[in-house]
Amino acid sequence: MKTTSTSAATDAVITGIGLLAPNGADTEEVWASVLAGRSGIRPIGRFEPTGPVRLAGEVPDSAFTDAVPSRLRAQTDRWTQMAVAAADAALRDAGLEDAGSRPYDPYDMAVVTASSSGGNEFGQRELSRLWTEGPARVSVYQSIAWFYAATTGQLSIRHGMQGPCGVLVADQAGGLDALAQARRVLRSGTGLVVTGGMEAPLSPYALTCLDSEGTVSHATDPARGYLPFHEGARGYVPGEGGAILVVEDAAAARARGAARVYGRLAGHAATFDAPSGPAGEGLLAAAHGALEDAGLEPGDVSVVFADAAGVPAQDAAEAEALTALFGPRGVPVTVPKTLTGRLNAGGGPLDTALALLAMRDGVIPPTALPAAPSPGHPLDLVVGGPRAADVRSALVLARGAGGFNSAAVLTRAHAAS
Repeated sequence: MKTTSTSAATDAVITGIGLLAPNGADTEEVWASVLAGRSGIRPIGRFEPTGPVRLAGEVPDSAFTDAVPSRLRAQTDRWTQMAVAAADAALRDAGLEDAGSRPYDPYDMAVVTASSSGGNEFGQRELSRLWTEGPARVSVYQSIAWFYAATTGQLSIRHGMQGPCGVLVADQAGGLDALAQARRVLRSGTGLVVTGGMEAPLSPYALTCLDSEGTVSHATDPARGYLPFHEGARGYVPGEGGAILVVEDAAAARARGAARVYGRLAGHAATFDAPSGPAGEGLLAAAHGALEDAGLEPGDVSVVFADAAGVPAQDAAEAEALTALFGPRGVPVTVPKTLTGRLNAGGGPLDTALALLAMRDGVIPPTALPAAPSPGHPLDLVVGGPRAADVRSALVLARGAGGFNSAAVLTRAHAAS
């Protein structure tokens, strides 16, 4: 089954970016780290792991806690706290940090985020208290802090955004689905949407759940933990963080004198794979649908930000889909998440932000691998360092556990925007 965004005159443009990743505490730091090949993947340090998963991309508390009031820290999981910091940064980047200067009614602003697992650390801590100290010791905020919609709710309250809010849950694919929903909300008449995704899946409980899928790397060497499209691939390294974006109707952004427009969310499509269906078929259909929605042909795409599961069979299926769409080595392909780990619902928005920065600076960020793929590999994988390029458009792909596929097409904004 495929769903494609409904065409309409509304042009959805990105005017603000807030990033938080294992290799950087803000947008420019993350971007500089990605271009320099600085990895945030390292041995888990937040707790002593007892299971086989030993590597992760962790975000230090110092990267976001100062931006979160102490009252709010007591009520929320670190996943929501990271989103608060990133949303503040995105609104500041868009020139909209001051609520009094926003040219929007509260009902003309909305929040749409994605989450794949909610407030893991908060939830595990309070359940432990329930069993060891009794129900009287459980935080009154347990009922909301773990809930996957908590981030949307907290951002809506914090910034007085009372338009159509929501949350998307589709694992790694959910982050791109949230961007597509933001565009639908704009097309319904809302002027601004704060959107994207964050993730913090690194509590012992959360890691146990992730590892049950059989796709998480058990490597101990950070340089060889996550090797998508490589003969050494043995699964992915999980990570924290993601991106929050400010998406506006282009005409509204132009009318308020937006300082910058990073690019345009031109197309999106989502598919779902049946358990017995051919591998990669749904991802290929999603990519086709997103390009059709954007009014582009495969030859118009400057770069692909791959999903890159790091699991040999899934990587092979994605490579086959890309080869079917673009031909062998027909388009540059990159996987900057090799420097952060897969961020679940935060991964698609992070790739989206990096694609917009690639358009801004005319450079494709690299894939961090210890050695280049074999010469017979069908993909033009960008390795060894950044590649200068005239990036006019980007295809971003994401797959979620259980069969979710999502594809988004980003382009430079129209000159009039």
